[in-house]
Amino acid sequence: MLRTDVRLEWFVSFLSVIDTGSFSAAAEVVHRSQPRVSMHVAALEREAGVPLFDRDRRPVALTDAGAVLAEHARTILRQLSRAEAAMAAHRGAARGVVTLGSYPSASVAFVPQLLERMARTRPAIKVVLVERPTLELDGALAAGEVDLCLRPMTPPPGPSVEYRPLWREGLIVVHRPDHPLAALPEPLPVPEVAEYPLITIGRLGSPDAMGFETYRAFRERGFEPNAVQATNQPQTLISLVRSGLGIGVTNLLAVATADAQGVVARKLDVPCGRRVAVHWSGTNPLTPAARTLLREIEGSDVPPGTRRLAPERP
Repeated sequence: MLRTDVRLEWFVSFLSVIDTGSFSAAAEVVHRSQPRVSMHVAALEREAGVPLFDRDRRPVALTDAGAVLAEHARTILRQLSRAEAAMAAHRGAARGVVTLGSYPSASVAFVPQLLERMARTRPAIKVVLVERPTLELDGALAAGEVDLCLRPMTPPPGPSVEYRPLWREGLIVVHRPDHPLAALPEPLPVPEVAEYPLITIGRLGSPDAMGFETYRAFRERGFEPNAVQATNQPQTLISLVRSGLGIGVTNLLAVATADAQGVVARKLDVPCGRRVAVHWSGTNPLTPAARTLLREIEGSDVPPGTRRLAPERP
């Protein structure tokens, strides 16, 4: 029987096993030993009175009872996080260190103004910036290396991650002035762009690459992009295009924050490009300082050339 003295850390270990697929990986995420994580799950199973995992399968799989309890456990931890946020307002000014993850173009177009404002209005909070490619931000968030992260909403993060939408920006084609695409009017049609070798943002050859905005935009129009190179650095993409290795397709801020001398940047004819949100772990409550930074991010102006996204309904 689940009683009121069930320990919350049992839920944290339980959900971490679900999200990582193994007890050993969960131990790394929650910074505990594997025997301790196994002990937490075993204690939770004793209290529940039923097995929560089918340990004969690899990776371990939830039982039907485990799936039901996981949904309630996530709700309990979310409610605790919200209660902590509500109490923070009654404790006075938040203080401490918050680690913010970000990908390169957001680090240039959005983060500096945010950090300047935090230093001026919230001097008791120190924000440490950690810059990573999008896919590496997910690992940093799961491992607790960052408290919050700015990342595109695609590819989607793991199931235990919560987010608030921030802005939307278009996709941009980058080509040399003497390229055949220069003869076409803006916005450039996807069928014509798809005829040429592409340099994209992301990781070439990765199964996760299909979730990036460029791949999705082309596939939704029935085209398979011929990606020949991929990079996470906007300036590298532009340099590769300038060298004649292909045409680039990337997000607006990547081009706006880089030196685009020697290339032409024009809109791609797709209805929606990149959507960006602030993300955080739903299994670990945010500190008062992290909650303060989250509110500051939500209240900040979006970068020039982008459009603010409306909050999504829960």
